[in-house]
Amino acid sequence: MTTRTAEERQREIVRAARATGSVDVTALAADLGVAKETIRRDLRALEDHGLVRRTHGGAYPVESAGFETTLAFRATSHVPEKRRIATAAAELLGDAETVFVDEGFTPQLIAEALPRDRPLTVVTASLPVAGALAEADQISVLLLGGRVRPGTLATVDHWTTKMLAGFVLDLAYIGANGISREHGLTTPDPAVSEVKAQAVRAARRTVFAGVHTKFGAVSFCRFAEIGALEAVVTSTLLPAAEAHRYSLLGPQVIRV
Repeated sequence: MTTRTAEERQREIVRAARATGSVDVTALAADLGVAKETIRRDLRALEDHGLVRRTHGGAYPVESAGFETTLAFRATSHVPEKRRIATAAAELLGDAETVFVDEGFTPQLIAEALPRDRPLTVVTASLPVAGALAEADQISVLLLGGRVRPGTLATVDHWTTKMLAGFVLDLAYIGANGISREHGLTTPDPAVSEVKAQAVRAARRTVFAGVHTKFGAVSFCRFAEIGALEAVVTSTLLPAAEAHRYSLLGPQVIRV
């Protein structure tokens, strides 16, 4: 096996993390033929650069300015956690009659968990969300027009934001690539950021739903502050102390 430079090794680690959703120190050490301590050093360097988040015994990739996972990938990672979060988020519907559901796999699960026994108008930029709800008798679906992004199957650009600007919504269910106390809610693509920001502006109440790996991650485009959220729904994998720090900024933080 040829000896890799630290830079080559780290590129390999990021590639592996993005391909599989997480990496393990022991397995990487064996695969790359180096000591575990070397891998730990690599992971620390990659975390400093915002490319991965370290966990006990490994790391997972952070969605960053230059990297965004596809909907197909998201549908395979942290699925039981996402289902629990989506169910809890759907229970926050209250008496809302008009609801925005964001693009992404967790919002899609929220859409599927919405009650079908009462009239509801759902506005979305997501083709999968629209498809999931189109057959429901009591749900009226408004699909925002625009350019469809292939990775996420959601519409963006001025057509989308202009249509969204015409609505007053009771509730917006929002996803993000990163949520941090310093930088708020972020996403890599400016076009997506515009749609999300417009949805937050249009809604009386905003709920963020996301897995624990989103917390502390920062992407390129900021579209909302933590204080703009009524609630944050995540799982118990986010430590209680960290959840409390977010709640001090305004939202109710629900861990399921």
